[in-house]
Amino acid sequence: MIQTLKFGAIKWHHIPNPSDDDMNFLLNEFHFHPLDIEDCQSTTNQRPKIDVYDDYYFLIFHIPYFDKINKFIRIREVKIFWGPDYVVTIGKPHWAVKEMFEEASEALKTESEDEEFMFGSSDQLLYTILDRVMDVTYKLVRRIGTGIDYINADLFDNRAEKSIESISVARKNVILLNTTFKPQVKLFHKFESREVEGYADNMEEYWGNILDYVQKIWDMIEDYAELIESLSKTFDSMQANRTNEIIKVLTVFSSILLPLTFITGLYGMNVKLPAESNAFLYIIGAMVLIVVGMLLFFRGKRWL
Repeated sequence: MIQTLKFGAIKWHHIPNPSDDDMNFLLNEFHFHPLDIEDCQSTTNQRPKIDVYDDYYFLIFHIPYFDKINKFIRIREVKIFWGPDYVVTIGKPHWAVKEMFEEASEALKTESEDEEFMFGSSDQLLYTILDRVMDVTYKLVRRIGTGIDYINADLFDNRAEKSIESISVARKNVILLNTTFKPQVKLFHKFESREVEGYADNMEEYWGNILDYVQKIWDMIEDYAELIESLSKTFDSMQANRTNEIIKVLTVFSSILLPLTFITGLYGMNVKLPAESNAFLYIIGAMVLIVVGMLLFFRGKRWL
């Protein structure tokens, strides 16, 4: 079902669950390229791109969001047709697009004079959509960064299982963000470079603002990727050091017990041995001397 909002001469068509009839309507009414319609009908994620035609543009980009348990990041695809006096958003949208459409609809119903929903051109409408989703994405990426800060603060606790899980989740999310935004930096560079001209004048600063958002997000993702990698290596080194400490203590105990075990085994034999009549006291004394001597030797070697 096609939902439409009208802002003066500008229309925003929103199709959250496109059917074949909706796609045929777009094909016949707007004369969109059949390959673009095919991309809209595809159930697999398309690569980020913008196709330039004489009378419209077709834009695909990806926006991250958290899953229902607010733990792992998922990717939602945004598909937009952009013409001289209209913008068409297609498919189950990112929640920020859906929320903005509902806010705009409510503002029109109540005849609100909210400047956010006053558009003099389709470029302004597209810019507002992009600005909204980039703002939401920026906050999401900052949230990932806050989580990494918590990992850094908790790294020296003794809860190894928690640290391993937190580092693994953060690394997975950062990798997904990296692969999502890397191709989109080039995509949004096309706006500022005038490769994508649009339909309104004096939009360079606005497109530059979107590019700044994207570049800032990309820089943050790269920083977080390096940070989580460093935290992972630090954690691995700490765990290896803890393991070595444990092995060292066990080795010291084994080294001390080895001569004691030899002595007790020797005097446990059913044969005549020296000082057998007072064997218990001699054996205990010898074992104490051996333990003290080995402890002093280990301390002198700085092994303890």
